[in-house]
Amino acid sequence: MTRSVVVTGASAGVGRAVARAYAARGARVALIARGAAGLAAAERDCHERGATDVRTYQVDVADAGAVQQAADDVVHHWDGLDVWVNNAMVSVFAPAWEIPAVEFRRVTEVNYLGTVHGTLAALRHMRAHGRGAIVQVGSALAYRGIPLQSAYCATKHAVQGFNDSLRAELLHDCPGVRLSMVQLPAINTPQFSWVRTRLPRHPQPVPPIFAPELAARAVLWAADHGTRELNVGGPTWRARLGDMLVPGLLDRKLARDGYDSQQTETPVDPAAWRDNLDRPRDDEADRGADGIFTDRARTRSAALWVGTHKPVLSGAALAALALALAGVTRHRR
Repeated sequence: MTRSVVVTGASAGVGRAVARAYAARGARVALIARGAAGLAAAERDCHERGATDVRTYQVDVADAGAVQQAADDVVHHWDGLDVWVNNAMVSVFAPAWEIPAVEFRRVTEVNYLGTVHGTLAALRHMRAHGRGAIVQVGSALAYRGIPLQSAYCATKHAVQGFNDSLRAELLHDCPGVRLSMVQLPAINTPQFSWVRTRLPRHPQPVPPIFAPELAARAVLWAADHGTRELNVGGPTWRARLGDMLVPGLLDRKLARDGYDSQQTETPVDPAAWRDNLDRPRDDEADRGADGIFTDRARTRSAALWVGTHKPVLSGAALAALALALAGVTRHRR
């Protein structure tokens, strides 16, 4: 059956990779983003990869009405909605005291409220049909905040809390609608070349860095299986465990290493830097899915393999235990 899929933040980065992956499955794909050139290129990508149909919506997810109109239009043309992926995001790299209130508000409107707007728009139709899958593209930073990204980390924490409440409500009223959150490690996307920054050197994802295609595989797997949460990459697991077991130690480590690990050696020219906080940077030129760290980006993750093969691993563990118990029984005889 051909699936109808909506992806926000679809013009670049993880959203672009997710759209391509669904297109390769022959899905009908609706792309939501702000940048005209990025949207047009993403539409071409999807057609070239085999999408059954592609629709584009030049929409800012901070506008709840526009997001709802896009969802209504998708359902009108395709008579249904199977998957909604909330991925749109912006960020500011700076110490918290250097981020004015208007910028905290803007990051919150896009990352957190944009996720809420997309989720509610999807639920308006999914609840009526009693089925569907919603995937929130999250981050290890939904559990562990890091220096220089207080605005972004706060929004990912907020999405996590929203999800927990909503999941229980859906289980009570509409269990056929599945809700997942994919927690990502550092991903090589264009955001690090257009994020608003007050750092002296070019921003970078905290190594190790992973390819956006890996994130896309995780998003599709979560939508297919309705998993509650999927942690991608060993760094995501380590961040969560560290925050649970030794949060104070992690605070000190981040205070010591967290500034340099988020910057390259290349100085930033504030006069020449152009960010996408208030307007898209792919409105005139396409940026694609990948950022400037492709030569360092990993395309595989053992931790993701483990997360997506739990039944196999559980079966193997039980078989090994049974063999061990059988050996002990024979030995006693």
